[in-house]
Order: sequence, then C-alpha cells, then structure tokens
Amino acid sequence: MSNPSLYILKFKPILKEKIWGGTKLKNFLNKDSNTSCIGESWEISDVEGDYSVVSEGSLKGKTLHELLIEYKEQLVGDKNFQRFGTKFPLLVKFIDAKEDLSVQLHPGDEIAKQKHNSFGKTEMWHIVQADKDANIIIGFNQVVDKALYQKHVDQKSIKDILNYEQVTKGDTFFVYSGLIHAIGKGVLLAEIQQTSDITYRVYDWDRKDSDGNYRELHQKDALEAIDFRNEEKYKIEYKSGKNEISNLVRCLHFITNMIEIDQNMVISHEEFDSFVVYMCIEGEAVLKNENTSTDIHIKLGETILVPACIKSINVLSKSAKLLQTYI
Repeated sequence: MSNPSLYILKFKPILKEKIWGGTKLKNFLNKDSNTSCIGESWEISDVEGDYSVVSEGSLKGKTLHELLIEYKEQLVGDKNFQRFGTKFPLLVKFIDAKEDLSVQLHPGDEIAKQKHNSFGKTEMWHIVQADKDANIIIGFNQVVDKALYQKHVDQKSIKDILNYEQVTKGDTFFVYSGLIHAIGKGVLLAEIQQTSDITYRVYDWDRKDSDGNYRELHQKDALEAIDFRNEEKYKIEYKSGKNEISNLVRCLHFITNMIEIDQNMVISHEEFDSFVVYMCIEGEAVLKNENTSTDIHIKLGETILVPACIKSINVLSKSAKLLQTYI
C-alpha cells in the first residue's frame, strides 16, 4: 500500500576526488564541483560514512540510511527488506576517468563477508561518453591460469595478457566479482554495483600519488578472489527501441534495463516488489506519481529513487534515455 509521506527521491551527489579523475562530471553532467580531479559521483549510497542525503521535498536532509530504518519494506520492498534488512543493497555512481584506473578486481559475497563483513561487488558499466579511441580492460586476452597470472604479476607484465576493448557511447558491460578490469582514460560511465567499497588493486601503471608514494597493491587477496573464466565476449548485445523497456543485465544482485522515451509513458512497478532507480544518461524527463502533484524533473547526469510503495510512474519526455534498476 502506498505511503503518502514517501515520494520520488532525489539525493545530493557525493563527489570523490581521485588521482585519475577529471572535469567531465562537472562539465558534462553538471555536478557542482570546483576541482579538476573529480573521479566519482556517488548518486545513491548507503556506504557507512557516505550516506546519501535527500536534496528536496519534505524529507530533505534525511539520509538514505535513516529512511531505511523509518520506512523499511515501504522503501525497498518486502523481499529486499527480508534479504538485506536496513542496508541498501546497491551503490549507484557516475565515473569520469581522465587517466587509466588501476587494474583491479573485487571479491564475491563469500570472501567479502569473511574478510570485510561486507557484500561482494558485482557491477555493470554503461558508457555515457567516450573520447576517440578510449578503451576499457575487461578479462584476459587468452586462457590464463594461476601460474601464468602469477608469472606476469611478478614480472610486472600483467598488461600483456589483459583484454582491451575500445568503447563508444551506449556500450554496456557486466563485471562479475573476480573479473579483472580497469576503466581506461577518456571514459565517462554509469556504474551500478552491490553496496561495497572493496577493491583489490593488481597493477597501478607504476604511478605515484601527490606525496610521491605508490598506491597499495593487494596481490594476495586478488589471487584468492580472481575468476579465470575466459569469455568469448564481454560486451552486452542489446536492442533499444523507442518507448519500450530493453534488458541490459539480469543477475542475482540487480536487473538493469534501458528505456528510451520520446512521448508520455506509464511505467508500472507493480510486479517488482522493489525500489526502482532511474539514471538519466541522455536528455531530460518529467516524472509524476500518484503520491504527489509535484513534478520531478530529471536531466542528464541525475538519478532518482522510486520507493517500492509507488507502483507506477508517468514519464513525459521529448527525448530521454534512462537506466532503470531494481532487484
């Protein structure tokens, strides 16, 4: 049943300075920043110390964590509340790589629980913008086993066995836990992931930080968590049609769809039993729901959270692309 005090929520982005960050989050996605090295905009976060704060409406100033404690299954859905309790299960970001990120991987649920008392980290990437010839690293370019991998780590030649993929706007990749990967310079992307901030760094291009130090590597942890599966292709093939929902990723941790809109469209959440996140990756739209007469505007670079108790939304746009995510 709908709760009249819950409405479509917008949060204040949490901006993160990174050694590899740039200015696209400010210049392309209109984030409010005065520095030239913003690498990440955490759009929706329940990571301790980085709780998202509601930016408008009657709940303005409340954190996502406080909302979870107060509204429970009305915010996230019955099944999600039973499964995750008062922990929001997804972390949603935009990432700008002015320089190459480190070659890294993330642990799965089992290792993450055991070592860090955390969720594991399975994620997906959708390329929002990419400079000419920009690429990502995902997986290996050949069959690799533990011995071959260790040899290349020891010889600092790991880049010789990595799979490079040139990327353009609209490309989508599924990065399961244990899969070796890196975002390359010139790439701006949307990332949807489990709520986890655990990264095992394998190689960092021999660069030093502003204090002249190399960043820490996590070779032992990485070797325990790595997945040596060799996929034929990593890019997700999908067809996107106007005013219809096209699936990009479906996994245990989240489902993400693409919705391309150029008219009035009613989107039902009736069957989801879940919160729904919308990230605007192109254009702009106006959203309405039965709980409020207030229009919610969403434009390129913005993200909204629709509580589970809201069972449908009306979206009006002449031109917009939205990523829709739920569990």
